[in-house]
Amino acid sequence: MPGKWFDEMHVGQVFDHPIRRTVTETDNVLFSTMTHNPAQLHLDEEYMKGTDYGTRIVNSCFTLGLMVGISVNETTLGTAIANLGWDEVRFPAPLFIGDTVNVTTEVIELRESKSRPGAGIVTFVHKAFNQHGECVASCKRSGLQHKRPQA
Repeated sequence: MPGKWFDEMHVGQVFDHPIRRTVTETDNVLFSTMTHNPAQLHLDEEYMKGTDYGTRIVNSCFTLGLMVGISVNETTLGTAIANLGWDEVRFPAPLFIGDTVNVTTEVIELRESKSRPGAGIVTFVHKAFNQHGECVASCKRSGLQHKRPQA
């Protein structure tokens, strides 16, 4: 199982996720239309030529989902009970079609679950970077995580 049990994690643990992903036009258009987001900054290249960015920017909800999704394999795959929430979601720089995303995750807090003796709550900080090393997204995410099963 690739994910980590609650008791295998420690505060300060950093995961440099090996999966990288180049964002395509299809990713951006499909996600924007599936979520009924008609914003010109995601879908209208001609409109965006007259803006500060000069080209379409990737839907930030897609960026958030991609960042968290890339983190799953090494952190929560097969060991998560539930995602509890996202806090402090930030997009300090735009993500563009054609950018390649890589992600890091740090464990910043661990606490025993008060209601589930076989679980604990993990707080992660996820950060997504483009191919130039610029941070394009970050968030804190809390999840309910299984402890290693008793033998």
